Amino acid sequence: MKKSGSMEGAGGDTPSQLIDARINELSDWRGEMLARVRTLIKQADPEVVEEWKWRGVPVWAHAGIICTGDTYKNVVKLTFAKGASLEDPSGLFNSSLEGNTRRAIDIHEGDQIDDEALKALIRAAVALNLSVRAARSRKPKSA
Repeated sequence: MKKSGSMEGAGGDTPSQLIDARINELSDWRGEMLARVRTLIKQADPEVVEEWKWRGVPVWAHAGIICTGDTYKNVVKLTFAKGASLEDPSGLFNSSLEGNTRRAIDIHEGDQIDDEALKALIRAAVALNLSVRAARSRKPKSA
């Protein structure tokens, strides 16, 4: 069963269908890479929800955004919403390193991905999202 987020595109396509279409329209290495990282994300978190936001950006979420998958002319960019708060022992983050919140992985043509390191990063992002959600639900409501 495919899970999809609440954001629907033109014609009522689900986010998963829109991501499928993006992968297919990128008939080069970028489409293959986006499909590969998508598979790794789903393997790392079978409960991931696919969303389509900001007029055409694939988003993977679980208790909040895990990461986005932008494609540019020379790069597939995975941007982790709370990447600055994640341990990255394998050094996958190589872009947006100066910010206080996000971190990104720029993947260029011919780059190799460490599947297990990426899956560990996805699981860490999910765990962080779940811990933030749990902390919010424990906060007493102020009057």
